[in-house]
Formats: sequence, C-alpha cells, structure tokens
Amino acid sequence: MLAIIIPYYKLTFFEATFQSLANQTDKRFKVYIGNDASPESPLDLLDKFQGKFDFDYHRFESNLGGTSLAQQWERCIALSTDEEWLMILGDDDVLGENVVEKFYFHLPEFQSKSNVVRYASQLVYESEKTKSKIFTNPVWESATDAFYRKFKRIAMSSLSEYVFSRNAFEKYGFHDYPLAWNSDDHAWLVFCEEKPIYSINESIVYPRMSSENITGRRDNMALKNKSSVAFYHFLIQDKLRHFTRYQSIKIVRKYYFELKKVKSLGIKDWLFILKHYLRNFNLLAIKDFLRKFI
Repeated sequence: MLAIIIPYYKLTFFEATFQSLANQTDKRFKVYIGNDASPESPLDLLDKFQGKFDFDYHRFESNLGGTSLAQQWERCIALSTDEEWLMILGDDDVLGENVVEKFYFHLPEFQSKSNVVRYASQLVYESEKTKSKIFTNPVWESATDAFYRKFKRIAMSSLSEYVFSRNAFEKYGFHDYPLAWNSDDHAWLVFCEEKPIYSINESIVYPRMSSENITGRRDNMALKNKSSVAFYHFLIQDKLRHFTRYQSIKIVRKYYFELKKVKSLGIKDWLFILKHYLRNFNLLAIKDFLRKFI
C-alpha cells in the first residue's frame, strides 16, 4: 500500500492539497499528517474531509522543521505503519486526480526493479497565477542522468513528485542539509542503489512556488548556498565516477562557484578541486583553474 506523508505547517494552501487527495480516483492510500507545532490549526479543515479518504493526524509539541526539516520529514514518516511505498507531499502542493490510480497500474512494471518512482510535474507560480510547462521524464533513467538534467535546467525536480520504497529510506534516511535544500536530490542518488528511476508521465504533480515556502523565498539564500556547497562536495566525492568526463568538469566547476558564494575557498578546497580536474583531465579546465588560483 501507499503512504502519503504530509509534514504540515502552513494552512494557506492546505485545503487545495487535501482536496486533491479527496479527488483521487483510487483510494488505496493512507495519509499521515505531522503538524510541526504550527500556530495555524488545520483541525476545522480536517473535519470537512472526514470519511473522504483514510488519514491520521498528529500534532508534535515541539517545532523541528525550523532547525532540521529533514528530521521533521523523518519523524512524520515514523507516524506511518508498514506501507511499502512512501510519498512526502508538501502542505501546499497538489496531486493530479489519477496519481494513485496510475501508481497501482504501473506497479507490476517497476516492483523490484526500482526503488524510486517519479511523476510528471507542472510548477504553480502563486504570485503570477501561472503554471510552467509540463515536465515529463524518460520512463527508465539512472539517478545521475536525472540529476544532470535538473543540473542543466532541462528538467525540474521537487520532493512531492516522488514515491520511494520504505526499505531504501530505512537504509539511508535523508541527509540533514540546511533547510533540507538538496536533501531530496541526495536521497534519490542513494535510494536508487544503482537501480533506475521509473517515471509515470500520465499523471501530474503540481508543486507550488510561493513566497511562503523555502523554494520561493529569497531571504534564506545564505543557508541555501551553504547547503549547496555540502551537497556538491558529496556529489564529487561519492558519485562523480557515474558521470561522463564532460559532466564531471561541469559539476566540479559548479562546486567552485558555490564555494565562492560563501567565501569559503581554503587550500583544502583548492586541492580537492584540482585533484578532480586532474582526474578528469581537461587541459582547458586545469588552465582556467590554475589562473584563478594564482
């Protein structure tokens, strides 16, 4: 069975999220809501949806998302029971009405062949009241290829559009980056365990971009930059061998620019970058690097 986990904090768009669950054409799912000590109670709203689908609600007495959003995701997952597959749905995101139906339709195809499933997605820009184009994905794709498409801004990727196996989550958990920025990308790279991501393109998830969520806010750039430095260090250290030489140079260069943003370029950083430039032997990249170093 499928568990849909909602780490709840803001009420603003929560009714739209819940309505999209009530609209599902297949009700074989259970929702677990973990209230992160929010000052905005959703209880009146939840009463309106009693009996429309199966859900459990729990209010935590302490706020955890303010210091570790990844740990808040994990304690919300701990509310669930034995469901084999998990989805973390943002409290302002919306599911297309056939998301659950298509999950079970495709289940025989990816069961045991993949630990991570993703849906097509369409960004909702709240301030402009517009939507992006619909982003679809290759049916089977390695986690590194999927990440590199996002890296090149050919694709988009957000937490809500993924379903992942409980076994993979329990083995690895979510890496605790600041604001959980990059924690989802890190997760798919390790959860997959060399298996490909399976994509369902007939169903759409609608992540919302607004000034009320982490992605849309601009007053948290320092923490986002700090997170990106840590994430790209992991990517180079643990996953660079899975990328082509050309892709590797681009990723190492991105790490260099992220370090510059946080003004954190020490000798160890220079040597780390140089080592990977040399390993992926690109004369132009090494020449450019040495010029900047000098």
